[in-house]
Amino acid sequence: MSERRFIGAALTLALAFGLCVAGARADTLPLPDNLTGFSTPNGEVYFAESDAREAYFPLANNFLTQKTQSYCGVASIVMVLNALGLPAPAVPEYEPYRTFTQENVLSEKTDAVLPRATLARQGMTLDQIGAILSTQPIKPEIHHASDSSVDEFRKLAGAYLGKPGHFVIVNYLRKTLGEQIGGHISPLAAYDAKADRFLILDVARYKYPPVWVKTADLFAAMNTPDAANDNKSRGFVLVTAATQ
Repeated sequence: MSERRFIGAALTLALAFGLCVAGARADTLPLPDNLTGFSTPNGEVYFAESDAREAYFPLANNFLTQKTQSYCGVASIVMVLNALGLPAPAVPEYEPYRTFTQENVLSEKTDAVLPRATLARQGMTLDQIGAILSTQPIKPEIHHASDSSVDEFRKLAGAYLGKPGHFVIVNYLRKTLGEQIGGHISPLAAYDAKADRFLILDVARYKYPPVWVKTADLFAAMNTPDAANDNKSRGFVLVTAATQ
């Protein structure tokens, strides 16, 4: 397939799942100059030349918007669980079909990690992402940015995004990227080594579109203290099914 045809096919799929900014034009915030929107001409080029995008299509097929402003972690976890194709709970309104939702992914087990009342107030931390993922047949690998490096992050995350059934969730501080304003969580979908940029599928679709971000900028945004997590740094979680 030619590059032009590939870009066209990819963007057609992206449009089908609402990933392009067209569905978010009305009230989304302007992007800072250091970020590149997914559906911009440069964003299309980054996707076409990306050499690690196995995560993109299963995540795009399950892309959703966080249901409240504190549910970015919940939405990211749900996307990854559905992208992995794990056995899902029943959903009464969808019977006989099953899927993970932002309601049924929470349970007594997850309440032991993070009570829903606390989650509703302040969201979740990096360690809580890993602990909640561990209530499923998942192998989460938590990496605090302060214990890692930009080179290690590039190597690990890039490798994961190039393998089927491997996913990366990032926890970062928006204002470090020039966005508004606090801590945020979303999955990564692709890596373009030539541009050295990762694609963030931002689950706050009412606020920002999916964006390409330079690796060093994203790492700096992860390497920030989180007061809700004893001032440990934010970071990233590598995710695979427990059977892999």
